[in-house]
Amino acid sequence: MELILKKDVENLGFADDVVEVKNGYGRNFLIPGGFAVLATPSAKKVLEETLKQRSFKEKKEIEDAEKIAKKIAGFEIKIAAKVGSGDKLFGSVSNADVSEALGKEGVELEKKFITVPGGTIKRLGQYEASVRLHRAVVTPVAFEIVAQAK
Repeated sequence: MELILKKDVENLGFADDVVEVKNGYGRNFLIPGGFAVLATPSAKKVLEETLKQRSFKEKKEIEDAEKIAKKIAGFEIKIAAKVGSGDKLFGSVSNADVSEALGKEGVELEKKFITVPGGTIKRLGQYEASVRLHRAVVTPVAFEIVAQAK
């Protein structure tokens, strides 16, 4: 089933992408939830026209995203966490923690735009997460998990 996405759907695509999905997923989840519409020939023509009009705006959005990406690249982020024996953490560090650390540095990002390797991290050390600022701009952000002062 071919659909046009109306909203960003994680692990599927971004708004205004034309995607191919299984019939049940489209009929039972995407269409009723308002995430997508059927990709009929007339809907594709309308989409094509709106994408042409939006391309000028998108150039500026990409430039802004690239500026933020350069700013993020210079950060040295340290996330303090409680540590047990060895280098194991009590709990874990996730994309929400990275988002909070970036917020302290002055860059407000929603956690859904940050991908941490493995989903969560349970040990001290240096790690790298990827931050999606725009569909065309994805940048890595390095961070270190350090032991919290007792």
